[in-house]
This record gives sequence, C-alpha cells and structure tokens, in this order.
Amino acid sequence: MSRIDELIAKLCPEGVEHKTLGDVGEFVRGNGIQKKDLIDFGVGAIHYGQVYTHYGIWTTETKSFVSSELAKRRRKASCGDLIIATTSENDEDVCKAVAWLGKDDIAISGDAYIYSHSLEPKYVAYFFQSEQFQSQKIRYITGAKVRRVSGESMAKLRIPVPPLEIQRKIVAVLDRFTKLEAELEAELEARRLQYQHYRDALLSFAELSGASKQASKQASKQASKQASKQILRWVTLMSIAEYSKTRIDASELDSNSYVGVDNLLQNCMGKAPSNYVPETGRFTCFERNDILLGNIRPYLKKIWHADHKGGTNGDVLVVRIKEEESENIDSRYLYHLLSNDAFFSYAMQTSKGAKMPRGSKPMIMKYEIPVPTVEEQERIVAILDKFDVLVNDLSSGLPAEIKARRQQYEYYRDLLLTFKEAA
Repeated sequence: MSRIDELIAKLCPEGVEHKTLGDVGEFVRGNGIQKKDLIDFGVGAIHYGQVYTHYGIWTTETKSFVSSELAKRRRKASCGDLIIATTSENDEDVCKAVAWLGKDDIAISGDAYIYSHSLEPKYVAYFFQSEQFQSQKIRYITGAKVRRVSGESMAKLRIPVPPLEIQRKIVAVLDRFTKLEAELEAELEARRLQYQHYRDALLSFAELSGASKQASKQASKQASKQASKQILRWVTLMSIAEYSKTRIDASELDSNSYVGVDNLLQNCMGKAPSNYVPETGRFTCFERNDILLGNIRPYLKKIWHADHKGGTNGDVLVVRIKEEESENIDSRYLYHLLSNDAFFSYAMQTSKGAKMPRGSKPMIMKYEIPVPTVEEQERIVAILDKFDVLVNDLSSGLPAEIKARRQQYEYYRDLLLTFKEAA
C-alpha cells in the first residue's frame, strides 16, 4: 500500500481523473446463445447465467462452447474485454463482471454486455465489485421481477482512471487477497469431504440394516464392523422420536425464534435470522435439542439442531426424542444420523410429488437407525462435532476465517479504488 501511495504522489499529485465508462470504453450487447446451444467443445462461449454461478474476477478458459457455425453469427469478446451479466433477480448481483484474459475470441450470449476498454482488465473487474460502482448503478436499475441495467446506463457510471502502473499495482494487491480466499475455500471443501468421510464411516451400519443398506454402501467396512460391536439395537425413528404436536402463536415469534426454509441452514451450528416473520397464525413449536428438517425440495437436505425454543411452518418437520428415550439417545447423535447422506437419499427416494416433492412423514418415521451404547454415541458425537464446528460454524472455524478475510478484502478493495479526484 505504501508503494501505491508513493506512486500516486509521484504520478498524479493533483489527484486522479475520473471518467465515465463510456469515455474509456464501449458497451456491445451479446446475442442469441441459449443454454441448449452450449456444448463440450468448439468455440469458447459464456452464457450470462454462468457469470453468476461459475466465474470469478477473471478467466482464461470457458466452461462451455458453441459450434463454429453458430459462433460466426454471434458477437464476441476479445482478450481484455469484460463480460457483464446485466439481468438478475436481485439488485446486488446485476452487473456482475468477469474479465476475459484468454487468447481467442469467445461468443457471448444476450443479457450480457461486452465492455471493450483501454484500462487494465482486472482493475475494471475489481471496480465493478466496489462500493463506488454499486452505489452508482443502483440509480439505473429497472424492471420489477427481473432487474436489469442497460449498456447506455453503464456508460454513464464514473470510474477513477489512475496511470496504468498504479492500476496494475492495485490489481497485484487485490489478487493476493483473492488467492488467499480461494485457498481457504479449497481447504474448507477438503475438510467438508473429510467430515463426510468420517461421518459416513462412523455412522455406517449398512450390513446390519435393511432399510439403510443401499444408502450407506460407500462407508468404511472396517469402521462399520468396529462400530457394529457397540450396537444394542436397531429401531425405526418412530420408536424413539415423534413429530412435535405443540403449537405456538405468531405473536410469540420474532426473526430469531421463527424458522423457515430460508434460514434453516444445512449442517450448521447456528442460523441466520429469518427474512420473514408471520404476524398471524399458529405454528409448529420446537424446543431446545429438537431436530428441524427441511421437508420440501430443494431444501430436503437442510437440517438444524435447535439451541432455543421457537416456531416453524409446514415446510419444516420438527423431530423430538420421546421422553422415555431421552436417556438412551443423545440428540446430537440423532442430529448427525439425520445429517448423513444415507438419510438424505432415503428421504429423496420416499418423497412424494412431481413438481415440488415433499418428504413423506410416515416413511421418514420408518427410517431405521442404529442405537449403540450411550458411551459410543458420545464418542461419535465428540469426533463429528469437531468437524461440524470446523466446516460449518459461522462464529469460528474456516467459515468464520473466510468471512473475516472477505471483509478485509472488501475494505482494502474499496480503499484502494478510492482516489482524490483531480480538479
């Protein structure tokens, strides 16, 4: 940062000129590429939806391709151009951009703009993420359900234009932050796979269970054999647990105590406040140590081990250990069992409905679970809880570190892209 400050003082002591994006480049809209046109080889292509789901700040390779015949009739981006997705369902994502740094020209779909310019490509891509850009674009967003920004509107947005040497120094700093975050994301993914392996190994008793056999084939046979010695019994879920039958009034709920599928986080130690809290009606009550399961696709794999009392709606099932079984079943052990892929596969296979499948409540209660000794349950929980904290806890572990690094990156990005404007 001190080196960048020195360069600014040397190269632009009176401040940095700010120009409109239209002054330093040109916006051209992509055209005519649909998802059905995308193939696995041919001429590189980027569909606007992939800018949101697949690409980061820059790329040298495309995920998809189109035929050479189709590419001849489509507008293309060249090395250094930005590809900007200009339609979205929300204001935050609209105008997400990726810098194309590959050697060959690539075809671009409609609902995306190609921005050809005279600046450092990644500098512009980082600027499109900045608070400066976001605060300007909001004035030009149109549409109701689908939010969009036109090329003519983007051309009016202003960008600081320091000398290229400074642009490249800024990019080098921000690239280091981006690389660190990517490394943390990769480590988190590796730990999640490790967590899944140990969870499957510790909780796989497939060779002894009829209903769960098919779903648990991938687990370690050695771990299954060792754990099977600790099993006292095999039971159905309904024999040791039940669905909550108690109700709670909407007047007793707030954003923290009301749980819907929007804030029922998968395998998470905590949860975010709900975006919506009903003002009237009665809802299923959950208590501390109850297990909440998402019961509508695509939320069938969402699960939460309740740490306080609250209420939820019909898209969430509340499973409660029966009072007479509370000394025999550790609620964290049951939580890990129902977090397992074996249970998810079973719930999917027995779900009902075509367009919006729901879990079958009677079939879920028929799911077979192994009940080892309480000591063995506690041993399994101690191991899996450590992984759960590491890969899922929002207040500690890798997610917390990634969040802190992202906040640090955003702070320095906005700081580095803010300049005293030349008179």
